[in-house]
Amino acid sequence: MNAAKKKVKRSKEDVIFDTIIFIILTIIFLIVAYPLYFIIISSISAPEAVAGGKVVLLPVDINLRGYQEVSKDSRIMRSFLNSVFYTVCGTLINLAVTLPTAYALSRSKFVLKKFVTTFYLITMFIGGGMIPTYLIVQKTGLLDSMWGLIIPGALGVYNMIVARTFFQQNISEELYEAAEIDGCSHARFFFSIALPLSGAIIAILVLYYGVGHWNAYFNALLYMQTEEKFPLQLILRSILVQNEAQLGQAASTSAAAREAAQQQRQLVELMKYSLIIISSIPVLILYPLIQKHFVKGVMIGSVKG
Repeated sequence: MNAAKKKVKRSKEDVIFDTIIFIILTIIFLIVAYPLYFIIISSISAPEAVAGGKVVLLPVDINLRGYQEVSKDSRIMRSFLNSVFYTVCGTLINLAVTLPTAYALSRSKFVLKKFVTTFYLITMFIGGGMIPTYLIVQKTGLLDSMWGLIIPGALGVYNMIVARTFFQQNISEELYEAAEIDGCSHARFFFSIALPLSGAIIAILVLYYGVGHWNAYFNALLYMQTEEKFPLQLILRSILVQNEAQLGQAASTSAAAREAAQQQRQLVELMKYSLIIISSIPVLILYPLIQKHFVKGVMIGSVKG
């Protein structure tokens, strides 16, 4: 007992190895964290300092002008609310489709289990392409509709397979048979027993689907025509494109116009950093809330296919 309580003496090789690993991990952390830190300090620095490359480790001439300009642009606040709608509604629909599908395919008594699973797997490797998908969205009346960004991607096959494996490993057939003896139906078993026991995988699906909806912009670029329905990421892209266009037009005008255009570009660059911070806040809030379920949900749902 006393020997067990004694501190194990570490060899010189162990200390050297741990020190090297610590240094390597610290360098990797700094490489990963610095871009985010740079965006934060740039968003509260003077536009001239950011454009002149003076912002490196600390903010220069601290101000909130970028955030003030963002708050004045009605497009940004409207698109932010649009992104919230796409993320919340899209994630709820994803869960409503993915979880029942995964549960059904996890039951060994489902006759068409292999056929349906194979059908879904084929869609992971063979897709119709951009133009056929666009035509389907157009023919179904979802073009320039907010639901056009939600319904076509209601089911993620990879996420469904992860959830199916989770159900297979955690919701045993014996548990279902015991509930069936008591007269429990499939629907009641799913809602009353399976879902309450599936908090980890639900949290993972919320993270995967939610971040995907929040960061998506390409489908909106294809299917959306009305600016009032644009998500935040698409508005951010529009601001950057307009900035480049204005700078190109000013290159062939007078010196005063070029100077004004340059100042405008510096302001837009500052707004870009502020927008990145604003658009990242929901994801940064979501991760800590789901972190405790992340490792458990992913590992359990990915042991076997």
